[in-house]
Amino acid sequence: MKVLVVGNGGREHALAWKLLKSEQVEQVICAPGNGGTAAMEGCRNLPLAVDNFQGIKEFALENDIDLVVVGPELPLALGIADYLEDANLTVFGPKKAGARLESSKSWAKGLMEEAGIPTAKSATFAREEAEAAKAYAAERGAPIVVKADGLAAGKGVTIANTVEEAIAAIEAATTGQFGAAGDRLVIEEYLTGQEVSVLALTDGRAIVPLLPAQDHKAIGEGDTGSNTGGMGAYSPAPLVTPLLMERINKEVLEPAIATLSKRAIDYRGVIYAGLMISPNDDIWVLEFNCRFGDPETQVILPLLETPLEELMLACARGNLSAVLPIRWRKDRVAACVVMASGGYPGSYQKGKAIGGLDRAAEQGALIFHAGTEVKEDRILTSGGRVLGVTGIGSNFNEAFAGAYRGIECIDFEGAYYRRDIGYRVLAMGNGE
Repeated sequence: MKVLVVGNGGREHALAWKLLKSEQVEQVICAPGNGGTAAMEGCRNLPLAVDNFQGIKEFALENDIDLVVVGPELPLALGIADYLEDANLTVFGPKKAGARLESSKSWAKGLMEEAGIPTAKSATFAREEAEAAKAYAAERGAPIVVKADGLAAGKGVTIANTVEEAIAAIEAATTGQFGAAGDRLVIEEYLTGQEVSVLALTDGRAIVPLLPAQDHKAIGEGDTGSNTGGMGAYSPAPLVTPLLMERINKEVLEPAIATLSKRAIDYRGVIYAGLMISPNDDIWVLEFNCRFGDPETQVILPLLETPLEELMLACARGNLSAVLPIRWRKDRVAACVVMASGGYPGSYQKGKAIGGLDRAAEQGALIFHAGTEVKEDRILTSGGRVLGVTGIGSNFNEAFAGAYRGIECIDFEGAYYRRDIGYRVLAMGNGE
């Protein structure tokens, strides 16, 4: 079969890589793809932007594409699944109505309230209600969380440790920092505990979680500094015990899909729950996303044994139960460390030559490209998050050692990465 993957990040490289592991997948086309997908055997890039729905549809129809996999949230929020399914194409990813889980935090809050899903107390304000938002933050006190309601590439959340920081975040968001994403703000209480990502596959009726992962969103070591799209991850997260996963199913995932169905939304694809787990094992939903996580995908898929295209087709066709249970490599764990351009998540330079990729692969690391491109037979940086370097091992010590061993082989001007990814899981004594 032939699969078209929409997107150009590390997530999409990982999806293409995993799809090509199956004997049933003869070719993967990535639109637009990146330097890594361009160089992968069995894969080629298609120079179409993720929002070029007509071009994607015409290519898929003319080239007998069996499955379209949509990676990023933006085309899903814009309705790419609706558009392609109207042309009788098979699509993995929710339609526009379901993608509101991610494209509008206030809408997701309403759904959680209806479903009885535990989440932080919050209030929503329109852009023109900035003064009321500031007054609310002052009344509630700090720490407090300020979120742009719409899509902001993972950077629209401010954890304000003082009321002054909260007011500054409200001012920035309502005066254009996040564009249209800041038309509305969600201000919510600050929760304590550990964050964990639980991604689940659904066909609109059945819903089944993948292995849990923990991400590191902050740019600085010790989880300090600005939020990013993610600087590293590991899976499976020991924090999520089988008993806790059972509760997440019953208290979060099943109510979510049931309430979507109640609203006549036929949701097929990934539901990604960003959770806060308190020291007492209370579960709170911080946010929902409508697609695979990045870099969570880069540590979950290497542990998957069930062919990925079987699961995706089953979701798209409404028969997920027929291919369950999902099979995993139970004797392995995975860890990913992101290499970023200097200055990210602020301004950064592009076009820096990347060296040492072959040496890193020889060390056993999996290299998933994100912000890269090929020019004149050279791989250059083209984004903020440049590479995700993944190590696989029988324990987390081995997995992280493999990832960092790979990173030591790679160089590009201004390269930055956190040296403490996984510090929590290693401190818990789960390294071996």
